[in-house]
Amino acid sequence: MKKLLVILSCILSFGALAQSPASPPAVASQKVGTTQVLIKYAKPSVKGRLVFGTKEQKALVPYGEVWRTGANEATTIEFSKDVVVQGKPLAKGVYSLLSIPGPTEWTIIFNKESKMWGAYTYKADQDALRVTAKPSEHAMTEQFNIGVTETGQVTLEWDKTSVSFYVK
Repeated sequence: MKKLLVILSCILSFGALAQSPASPPAVASQKVGTTQVLIKYAKPSVKGRLVFGTKEQKALVPYGEVWRTGANEATTIEFSKDVVVQGKPLAKGVYSLLSIPGPTEWTIIFNKESKMWGAYTYKADQDALRVTAKPSEHAMTEQFNIGVTETGQVTLEWDKTSVSFYVK
């Protein structure tokens, strides 16, 4: 009987270890001109929740609050050369890619502190650059996604919202 319990425990333990993470890691990488753009992030899912909205609505990502732009550790974005983002210069390097969603405008933040869990230790005085972008309605995307095109368009898509900014 003890052997059976040990075997059963082992089988159940292995099954628990084999589960996919709730927010799997992902990478978006693209050469934009002669600059390599590399984004590392985690992909949360909607799972029937209200994603963007007000605190009163109990939105997962409330308007007006700093968001890690993904799940788990803060999303990072790396540029191999100096770039221009939405018309503003940004030095090459690795940054946390944070955002402040809003119903009609988002603030995209490039923060010098690239090693943070979520946005809990975010400090505005470490911002290297802030730019704004307009959200648009988009086909339902269950799992958060970031894409980068050859022309430098970086697009964040989740739920029914899409936000893009441009890197040159």
